[in-house]
Amino acid sequence: MALDGAFLRHIKKELETALLGTKVDKIYQPNHDELFLFMRSKEGTQKLLLSARANSARIHLVSTTPENPKYPPMLCMLLRKRLAGARLVQIRQPGLERVLLLDFDGTNELGDTVRLTLAMEIMGRYSNVIFIDGNGKIIDALKRVDAEMSSERLVLPGLTYHLPPPQEKLCLLDAEPEQILDRIQSLPAEMELQKALLRTLQGVSPVVCREIQFQTGRGQDVTIHTMPDEQKARCTCALQALQNTVLKISGQPVMAVGSVKPLDFSFLSILQYGSAAKDVTKASFSELLDAFYGDRDRIDRMRVKSQDLLRILTTASDRLSRKINNQHAELQHCEKRDEMRICGDLLNANLYRVQKGSSSIQLENFYEPNLPLLTIKLDPALSPSQNAQKYYKIYRKARTAQEVLTVQIAGAEQELAYLDSVFEELSRAEMERDLNEIRSELAEQGYIRRQKGKRQKEQITQPLHFQTSDGFSVLVGRNNRQNDQLTLKQAHKNDVWFHTQKIPGSHVILATDGKEPTETALAEAAGLAAYHSRGKDSAQVPVDYTLVRYVSKPQGAKPGMVIYVNQKTLYVTPDEEFVKSCEIHSK
Repeated sequence: MALDGAFLRHIKKELETALLGTKVDKIYQPNHDELFLFMRSKEGTQKLLLSARANSARIHLVSTTPENPKYPPMLCMLLRKRLAGARLVQIRQPGLERVLLLDFDGTNELGDTVRLTLAMEIMGRYSNVIFIDGNGKIIDALKRVDAEMSSERLVLPGLTYHLPPPQEKLCLLDAEPEQILDRIQSLPAEMELQKALLRTLQGVSPVVCREIQFQTGRGQDVTIHTMPDEQKARCTCALQALQNTVLKISGQPVMAVGSVKPLDFSFLSILQYGSAAKDVTKASFSELLDAFYGDRDRIDRMRVKSQDLLRILTTASDRLSRKINNQHAELQHCEKRDEMRICGDLLNANLYRVQKGSSSIQLENFYEPNLPLLTIKLDPALSPSQNAQKYYKIYRKARTAQEVLTVQIAGAEQELAYLDSVFEELSRAEMERDLNEIRSELAEQGYIRRQKGKRQKEQITQPLHFQTSDGFSVLVGRNNRQNDQLTLKQAHKNDVWFHTQKIPGSHVILATDGKEPTETALAEAAGLAAYHSRGKDSAQVPVDYTLVRYVSKPQGAKPGMVIYVNQKTLYVTPDEEFVKSCEIHSK
């Protein structure tokens, strides 16, 4: 991973500058992998993230305020009891290990000063945050490790804390470049330089090793036993420059950004991608990590928290799809009902020709005189008149079934469209309260069983609020219930309503305040509607718009389902930068 021991050394220096002497004010644990410490000083409050996520473990300052769960986990309550009010006095890093030890001076129940430590271990899927007392005993951890999980290192309350087992590697803080090259020579001859460096050096990531190889071979692959003297000299210079950067902690927060997304980050320039990426320097290492991991972690958190809703929606959608397919098959069978009526008519007109006990008869079809004789099957146990009535009965039953099936299919397709809209709002949910509103909506519609007991008061969110470049306010619903509230109750009848054409998305209201909306305002509001829909990543998205007075809700319709008339259509391409620039607030 890119967050290696050398990078962590730069983070350590940044945290020491910003946090030493500050006190723990608040502690949040939004999920089982993350802790947020609010560190207070005279200058203000800063937020420290400690993440033990397998694919994005890290520690750094963040600018956003995390969502505080309604019911804090046990570890969070323990930390609030023992660590709240403690002062951060020291940050330690053993060598270039991916471990930071944050030492706090707090007080116990008797008022005595005690030393408490948070160990942030960044080791991929074994990453952890461990709470340690002044005697080196583990108080608790984000991830407890028992004997069934590991036979080498247990992490359980009451045990003595030990650092992760050291690797037999050279440390850049004290090993000279010549020593490193000598160690490399003992490795297999065909091994590439980057892999040899990764195996030999402590505290450097693959991206750093690839960068050393890139500088050594000037873009060409390098194997350790075929390096000419010129490449060895370049490798020695590159290692010396790396060592100086690490010793002096003089690196810069650099991110290699490709055409679509960030590719890597480091504390030194990343040249290995060539023209496929460009270096972007951030103001701080915390800002760098926030930019690299922020959106990815938010999406991952929401994905985990929305698994139950996704399962419920998928099950309901699959059931409805099967039901609609079966009903269409039945409806297709009912289309042959006219043949039954014709058979009844022909039998009634030719009763005198039908012999009792016959199993079939061939008759002229006076509806289609040019066709051959029509063979009509008969029930030998019935009279000719009863056989005719039997065909009429089948016809009436098929006609009734067609009428019922047509209504049922229409209702099922509307319900499927509703579930599709919930899928869409689930994909756009940004915080747990958004999921709670969706969960409440599904409970109202009978898809989720309400829990017994006292109902908790729901935290009501407000629509997203934007402003067009010429000053008009635009409101965007976050979910179906909010769409109904926004369109049917909150909006004025002369405001303009927007929605993507035949694409699930939010209701969007352009508030006119009695003024005539400009072409710019209409186009930008349509762009917001396209962005907050399933067509977000498409071009030329069709967006219908009309006055709110022409929008209505059919009786018994699901939340968010409306009909509208007198609409016009704009074709727009969503622009994420514009959306972010014109947003006012999102409560």
